[in-house]
Amino acid sequence: MRTVCLALALWWIVPASAVERLLLRLPEVHNPAFSVHALELRFDAARGSAELHVERVKLGSRYWREVVLRCARARFSLDELACDKAQLWLAGRRLPFDAEFAIAPHRAAARLALRSARGARVAATFTAEAGLVATFDQLELGELVSWLRMWQPEMAKAWQERAPEGTLSGHIEWSPRRDGAHALLRLEARLEEGRFATGDGLQAAEDLGLDIRLDAQGGGSAWDWQLHLGWRQGAAYLHPLYLEAGPEFQASGRVRGSRLSVHEARAEFEGVAALALTAEIDLAEARLVEGTVAVSAADLAVLGPRWVAPLVAPASAERMRFSGHVSGGLRVQEGRLVAGDAVFTAAGLNLLGADGGSGLALGPVDGRLPWQADGESRAVLRVGGGRWGRVELGAFGLEAWIDRNGARFDRSVIPLLDGALVVDDLALHRVADGWHGRGSLVVEPISMPALTAALGLPSMSGVLSASLPGLRVTPGEIAFDGALVVSVFDGYLQATGLRLLEPFGVASHLSADIEGRHLDLAQLTETFSFGSITGFADVDVRGLELAHWRPTAFDARIASSPGRYPRRVSQRAVQNISALGGGGAVAAIQRGLLRMFDTFGYRELGLRCRMVSGTCLMDGIEGGGRADGGFVIMRGGGIPALNVIGYNRRVDWDELVDRLQRVVADNVAPELR
Repeated sequence: MRTVCLALALWWIVPASAVERLLLRLPEVHNPAFSVHALELRFDAARGSAELHVERVKLGSRYWREVVLRCARARFSLDELACDKAQLWLAGRRLPFDAEFAIAPHRAAARLALRSARGARVAATFTAEAGLVATFDQLELGELVSWLRMWQPEMAKAWQERAPEGTLSGHIEWSPRRDGAHALLRLEARLEEGRFATGDGLQAAEDLGLDIRLDAQGGGSAWDWQLHLGWRQGAAYLHPLYLEAGPEFQASGRVRGSRLSVHEARAEFEGVAALALTAEIDLAEARLVEGTVAVSAADLAVLGPRWVAPLVAPASAERMRFSGHVSGGLRVQEGRLVAGDAVFTAAGLNLLGADGGSGLALGPVDGRLPWQADGESRAVLRVGGGRWGRVELGAFGLEAWIDRNGARFDRSVIPLLDGALVVDDLALHRVADGWHGRGSLVVEPISMPALTAALGLPSMSGVLSASLPGLRVTPGEIAFDGALVVSVFDGYLQATGLRLLEPFGVASHLSADIEGRHLDLAQLTETFSFGSITGFADVDVRGLELAHWRPTAFDARIASSPGRYPRRVSQRAVQNISALGGGGAVAAIQRGLLRMFDTFGYRELGLRCRMVSGTCLMDGIEGGGRADGGFVIMRGGGIPALNVIGYNRRVDWDELVDRLQRVVADNVAPELR
C-alpha cells in the first residue's frame, strides 16, 4: 500500500509536461469490492498511447487472469490519465467492444464508457464518495451471453442453450462498504422484445417485456436482495404450462457465489388469491436445485385452461372447461417433482365432445388429492354428480391410493339413471409411453325406456347391462373383454371386442362386433315408424369401426330368425325395404298387388351391407342371386306373396342413411323404380 501512496504522490508532484514515458508497477491493490495483483501501467507521451496490464483481478469469489487495456490515444495530465479509444483483452482474447476511460488517482475517481459493435452502450463513473454509478442501453442478451462466456464459461453455456434474445436498458448504483456497513447495490432495468427457446421446444418465450428492480446489500460473494418484477407483455411456454403477461412478483433472498436462494416470493396472478414460492438456484448451470410453490383459492375457471388442462390431457386441452377453486402446493428437488397436494372446493370439469357438443361433465367435486414421489398417499374425492353425453350421473365417491407412478382405486359405484356403473380393481400406472392399467366394469341393469328417453330416441322396452371383467387401458386406447348386452325387442343385442381409441381426443374411434338374436320385428318397425313386419330377425355386424360415432367400416347382415312364427309385412314396409335395397324394386308383374292388399306373407328376408370407403356394397338373402344381377331382399310366401328384388349393389352410405331418416321422420313412402 505504501507503493501506491508513493506512486500517487509522484503523479501529483511531477509535472505532466515533464513526463515522456511513465511506468508504474504495483504488486497489489485491495478494495472492499475487488483486489488487483501485479498491476503495470505504461504511458508513452510521444506515441500518445498507454497500456494497463493486470496479472490477476479478483471480484467477489471470481478470478480473471491476464487483463489488458490497450489505449491508442491516451492523454496524461496532472489531473488524470484519459483514453478516447481502447481495447480490452482477457486471457489473450479481445472483448467485443471499444472503451473510453479516465483515471484520476489523487481523487480516487474514474469513468468508463463501453460501446459494442451492435450499438450497446455502457457508461460508468466511480468516486470514493458515491461509489459506482452506471447506465446501460440496448444491451442484447445474445451479446451478453458472449461476454459472459469469457467471465463465466459454465454459466454462459447453460444460458446459450436457450438462445436468448432481446435488449436490456437501465442503470446500476453501487456504494462500497464503509466502517463495517454493508455495500449497497441497486439495479433498475427494462427488457424489451425478449425471447428464448430450447432445442427440444419444451421451453420458449416470445415478445417478453419485463420491468426489473433489484436492491441488495452485502459484500464479497454474499448479498441479501429484494426483487420486484413486473411482466408487461409476451408469453412463455414452460412444458407443459402456457403463461401470459400480467403477473407481478415480489421476492427476497440471498446470493452466495453461484447459489441463489429465494427465501420468500409472492406473485399476483389473475384468478389467484395468493401465490408464494421458495427456491434454490444454481446460477452457474441455470438449474433449479429445490423449490416450493403454494397457491390459495385459485379460480379453476381462469387457471384450468392454462395450467391444469396441459398437465392432465394436453391433446384435449381446448375442449376442457373448469369451475370452482383449488388450493395446494408443489415441491421440486434437482429438477424433479417430489410432492404435491391439492384441495378442491366445488370444482367442476366439462370435457366437450369432439364436435363441441355434450361430452363428459363432473361436479361439484370436493376433497383432497395428495401425491409424493417416494411414498403412497390416499386421495378422497366426493363428486356431486355429472353428465355423460345426455345421460345424467348421480353423486358418487372416489378413493384411491396414489404413488409415484400410478394409482389404485377402491370400488366405485356411479349411479346412472335407474342403474349404475361399477368400476372395480382399477389400477393405473405411468411409464415412458403414457398410462397403462387394468380393472373391471359392470353396468348394473338400466331400463331402456329411461335410457332412450334420456338420449332423445324412440321409446324401447328392455334393459341394458354389461359385464366387462377385462378393462385394459393403454396410451390412447381403452379395451374391454366380455360383453355389453341390451335386452330389447324381446331379443338381445350383444357387443364384444369393444375398443376405444383416443376416447377423449378429437380423433375418437370405436370398434366392436355386434350380435343380435330373435329381435321382434313388430316392435322394431313400430318403434321406428317403418311400417309393420311381424316375425323375428337376427343381426350380425362384424368389424364395426366408428369415428366420431359415425361408421367408417362394417359388414352387416340382417336375416329372418329360424323357427315357426307368423310372417306378414305391410304395404308401406315393403316400399321401405325396397328403398333400402338401393333402388331395388318389386317385380313389375307384382306391383299391382300393392294397390290391392294391405299386408303380404313372406317366407324369409335378408339384407347385407358391407361398407367400404363410404359405399355400401349390397346383397340380399344368402343364395338369392339372380341371373339378371339382382338380389332377393324378401322372398314371398303365403297368399298373397310378394318378392322384393334389389338391383343396385353400390349405394352411397350417407345417401342411404338420409333416405331412411326421411322415411322414418316424414312417414312418406319412397318412390319405387
